[in-house]
Formats: sequence, C-alpha cells, structure tokens
Amino acid sequence: MAKRKETSTNSENRNYFATCDLTYAVCLIGGRWKLLILCKLENGKLRFGELRDQICNITERMLTLQLRELERDGMVKRTVYAEVPPRVEYELTEISQRLVPIWEQLSKWGGKHKETMSQKSVVETEKLTEIV
Repeated sequence: MAKRKETSTNSENRNYFATCDLTYAVCLIGGRWKLLILCKLENGKLRFGELRDQICNITERMLTLQLRELERDGMVKRTVYAEVPPRVEYELTEISQRLVPIWEQLSKWGGKHKETMSQKSVVETEKLTEIV
C-alpha cells in the first residue's frame, strides 16, 4: 500500500482533527467497521476467521485493513503464536476496554432513535393516507 505524502490534504486533515479531542476520538473508531470489530472483541480474544464469521458482509481485505489501523492506533492487540499453522489472536487493549460502557450507551441511544424515526414514519404515512 502506498504511503501518503505529508503535504496531502488527507495528512493536513489528520493533523487538524488531532487538535479536537472529540473529533480525534471519532476518527479512531469512525467508519463502517471499526466499532463493530471492537464490539465483537468485547468478550475476549478472537482469531481472524472468527471475527470474519461474526461480521456480516465484511471482506477479508477490509477486515485486515481495519485491524491494522486499530492495532496501529493502540485499540487492538495482535498476538502471533509461533505454531504451524500460524495462529493470530486479536483482543482489546486496556484503553479500548474503557469504551465498552460508551458504546453500550450509544447502542441504547441508537435503538431509541430508530424507534422514534419508525414512529414518525408511521404518523407521516397515516397523514398521507388521510389526504388520499
């Protein structure tokens, strides 16, 4: 994979985001897969294949990329065992374990929001039915 130039817009944005703690945190766990991967590791170590099987529709390439970024950012610990065939396990680091209550709250909020939006959709559908 190619390295990014230090003067690229992406690098400049990364430097800018580092100045705001909230934005920095969201960048660490943002995206489609990272939080889901972390959640799957909540109950202990998992091997690559176990993670892949537990996360629907993620490609092996994407899982590999996301795990590398999470490891680079200190969110996941990767342990390689000197066995044949090689065995690699992933687990949450101490700092990422502190996120567990936060993502539980976020999950509850998401459920409430989804329910609210569903009820809003039903009310709007009823209004349209009355008009017709």
